[in-house]
Amino acid sequence: MSGQKKTDRRLWWLLGVAGLVSVAWLLATLGLLGSTLKPDDRAAVWGLLGDRLILVSLTWGAGMAAIAWGLKRWFDHWVTPSVQLAEEAQVLLRTDVVRELTPKGNVETKVLVGLFNQLVGQREELRREMDAKVHEAAQGIEQEKSRLAALMSELTQSVVVCNLDGRILLYNNRARMQFRALSQAPGVAGGAELIGLGRSVYSVFDRKLVAHALENIQQRMLRGAGQPSAQFVTTTAAGQLLRVQMAPVRSPQAQAAEAAADRIELTGFVLMLDNITRDYEAESAKDQVLHSLTEGSRSALANMQAAIDMLDYPDLEAAMRERFLGVIREETRALSQRIGALESGSADSLKTRWPLEDMLGADLVNAALRRIEVVTGLPASVLDVDSALWLKVESFSMLQALVYLAGRLADEFQVRFVQLRLAPAAGSPGKAQLDLIWSGPAVSTETVMSWEMDPMKVGADTTRLTVRDVVERHGGAFWFERERVRHEAFFRFLLPLANPQEQVDAATFLKSESRPEYYDFDLFKTTEQTRTLDDRKLVDLVYTVFDTETTGLNPSQGDEIIQIGAARIVNSKLLRQECFEQLVDPKRPIPAASIPIHGIQPEMVVGQPTIDQVLPAFHAFAQDTVLVAHNAAFDMRFLQLKEEQAGVVFDHPVLDTLLLSALIHPNQDSHRLEALAERFNVTVIGRHTALGDAMVTAEVFVKLIPMLAEKGIHTLGQAREAAQKTYYARLRY
Repeated sequence: MSGQKKTDRRLWWLLGVAGLVSVAWLLATLGLLGSTLKPDDRAAVWGLLGDRLILVSLTWGAGMAAIAWGLKRWFDHWVTPSVQLAEEAQVLLRTDVVRELTPKGNVETKVLVGLFNQLVGQREELRREMDAKVHEAAQGIEQEKSRLAALMSELTQSVVVCNLDGRILLYNNRARMQFRALSQAPGVAGGAELIGLGRSVYSVFDRKLVAHALENIQQRMLRGAGQPSAQFVTTTAAGQLLRVQMAPVRSPQAQAAEAAADRIELTGFVLMLDNITRDYEAESAKDQVLHSLTEGSRSALANMQAAIDMLDYPDLEAAMRERFLGVIREETRALSQRIGALESGSADSLKTRWPLEDMLGADLVNAALRRIEVVTGLPASVLDVDSALWLKVESFSMLQALVYLAGRLADEFQVRFVQLRLAPAAGSPGKAQLDLIWSGPAVSTETVMSWEMDPMKVGADTTRLTVRDVVERHGGAFWFERERVRHEAFFRFLLPLANPQEQVDAATFLKSESRPEYYDFDLFKTTEQTRTLDDRKLVDLVYTVFDTETTGLNPSQGDEIIQIGAARIVNSKLLRQECFEQLVDPKRPIPAASIPIHGIQPEMVVGQPTIDQVLPAFHAFAQDTVLVAHNAAFDMRFLQLKEEQAGVVFDHPVLDTLLLSALIHPNQDSHRLEALAERFNVTVIGRHTALGDAMVTAEVFVKLIPMLAEKGIHTLGQAREAAQKTYYARLRY
């Protein structure tokens, strides 16, 4: 966008000063002449001039116009070229742009342009020499990076690396494919709204599950385990069943601090993902077939056996013999039909199965004590725990059950404290008994049965699981008992025991003081989540740079979006592989006059998703980011008019490269996107396509960030406030 060029304020000041000086000079001249005349002569002169003041004013105005024209020519020849040269030189100084400045203006300015070009050439020569030396010195590191990239790309398992905030720092192609399968809109966003550098993994996984797994890992690390890990299974919003294995990440500095202070400090975690939906569907179908064959065939086999036994009697009447033979034939036919039906329909009857993980019983008890105290406020303590017991449990749901029961005891029976007890189950080999003990009023059996069947409410969250679901998941048992002598009562869980493999792991895998040999990560920094975005530095933010192609320029008069394209910027780097591009069916004709601009033919949008399908996917893609566009007022108006229809609200902070360019370079002739691309030496590919323009805008924006810092604009709030003061901020659509 070119727009009206601003006139240098200094020119107006000079014109004002010239006007005041000329008026003062004229008045002084008239006063001097009047002082030399006699009163009668002075009156005669004033009488002659009084009728000709308009002519004097016109003469003065013509003189001022001539002075203004002369000053404007002088500014254009001497001042403006030097100011523009300073702005363009700043681009060369603060960015990696390499281009020759165009000589303009007076001779001295042209000489300065030549000197600038020579200095830029020398700088680039020095930079090339330095890059060559750095490249030579870093060949070993590059080789390790290449090996890591090859390893990650060839892995058949999905790997995602996150910092403690759950922000994704690394992922492989397999993970990207898997997240596409997890997307609720794979045809629109392709999973890009779920996975990407800087995105939160909590858009897929429950934060509580991840926190619980990290807590288990820390407990094992405190016991000295060399390679602790945790495993959990979760369902996604798309209905997929994922098995997730988590491993911790610690920096060498953190390991040294832990050794000195006897504490555990993590910098991040690695998630290895397996989509086990089909596996468990197949296993469940097999189990269903087996169950139906065993339970459903039991009566048929009994009838057949009884009939065969009766046929052994030698004096059996012929009619009765034929009747028993009919029973055998009928039961055999029914059994055959049942087997055929099970074989054809077994895949349609599925049930959810959850794998259990080995966990030291003492760890489960300690975690339960902390959780009960935090959620319910009840004091909790250990009565007796066998420290050698290893359980095979799904600890997350087990803890939910314990907290739920403790909470109901406190709410409904005013129980003041609870205790936990863990011991081998008497008379049940391979089982352990976990007791939740309290003193106080007796609880009826009917109440216990009701609690067992109600959906569990833990804190402010209500789950669909019941205590019975948790018990059945573990293949255990649950009941209520009273100890009248001690005036105590307890809930007892019968849980399966596991082999103490963690002890073997701790002895086999020793702590290593060396770094991992395949790569060394340097990106594990926890962001400050408590600060508002306006207070965050521009270099620390994540951006979604987008552009729209439309049927016309009047969103309020019925023009529609026909394409959206977007790219992401993380850590001031444009992520070209993480993009969003989607055609939109506008449900109205595309004007022929606009087709040469965007190149989108009417047949290209037929059958494409409508705007109410595309905007939710784009909204998810841009979640937790700052929106950036060129002439953003135009694009945002189109989005805002469709918010109600799409059921989303674009309340993201917005930055506009048009306003930022006018802020950085107020004296340039043009701030159109093509002019910015030329100024910053950005290659324009796919101009007037949504994704192409978004990519160009993103590259320009990356180069504007350090130049904003040079002007003292470091935070998002400062950038937005300064941009609103520019001339182009008045544009409305």
